[in-house]
Amino acid sequence: MTLADTLLQRARHLAPGSFAMVMATGIVSIDTSQHGLPWVARALFAFNLLAFAWLLALSLLRLTRFRRELVADFTHPGRGAGFLTFAAATCVLGSQCLLVVHWPRVAGALAALGALAWTVLTYLFLAAAITARIKPGFTRSIHGGWLVAVVATQALAALLTLLAADQPAAHTGALFGALCLYLLGAALYLLIITLVVYRMVFFPLRAREFTPPYWIDMGALAVTTLAGSLLVIHTPANGALAALLPFVKGFTLFFWATATWWIPLLVLLEIWRHGRRHVPLRYETDDWDIVFPIGMYTVGTYALAQALQLDFLRVIPAVGVYVSLLVWALVAGGALLRGYRGFRVGGRRHPPQ
Repeated sequence: MTLADTLLQRARHLAPGSFAMVMATGIVSIDTSQHGLPWVARALFAFNLLAFAWLLALSLLRLTRFRRELVADFTHPGRGAGFLTFAAATCVLGSQCLLVVHWPRVAGALAALGALAWTVLTYLFLAAAITARIKPGFTRSIHGGWLVAVVATQALAALLTLLAADQPAAHTGALFGALCLYLLGAALYLLIITLVVYRMVFFPLRAREFTPPYWIDMGALAVTTLAGSLLVIHTPANGALAALLPFVKGFTLFFWATATWWIPLLVLLEIWRHGRRHVPLRYETDDWDIVFPIGMYTVGTYALAQALQLDFLRVIPAVGVYVSLLVWALVAGGALLRGYRGFRVGGRRHPPQ
């Protein structure tokens, strides 16, 4: 098999949620940067730039060469939401450009790209899901992956807030836009999570159906906590939006508390999945949907402690940074092992001519 054939196969079978790797790596990079590990943060940032460029190239190749398969994935309610990981990943990478290195122009360009991707993908996905003539049914459609819509919204809100803090000239307008996105993301979460919990509780859920995207039930709350905390930190006390700060503080704490509540339940379900039902532990692309929520919970808690001046909360991110880094390393190791095995198998099936 030639290199061109390999690239085409990779592009053709690219998972809709593949940009979750960039989301996960980006938030772990920010996490390590906040906790005195700058060399780790910069190494992950460099890796993320390469991963983003690689996945973007494969996505464009798939769009041009395998458009039918791409459209089929996008219009399927059970898979289409995964494409929103591109918008979320773009915004997380933009936040890295401000928090890990100081590249404000690159961050601004990524914010513009993220906003465009968020707008186009969100509305097209919802329109496709609503207008589809044949629908696969409730249990095959709704799952935690739908909450990537919330993650993308709040990641954009967080990036706009960071840009406003870095560029005071556009402060009020950017903060107002970030606040509107924060409130929209909160509304979307309350709407979607109702459907997700209804599906989990009142319909049979097999162990193999409890997939990693269900961790976004917590991850969407964690990124909402981050977006709200950044708004509290960077909104001037005497500015036009100051009157809304008490509301944002209370709402943000509400979402953090709910995110905290989710963690033990998700861990129990993982034990049930792998320990009781013996679903094998092996790498799949969706595993990055576990890494991102863990890293985001750590970063969100760190920001919340700063926003509400609750120093006793800092113990959570002080421990969580190593947990998120360990989980990232395990998933990345699984990805490398799977890629190596695939290369070995491919090499035996297609020996050099």
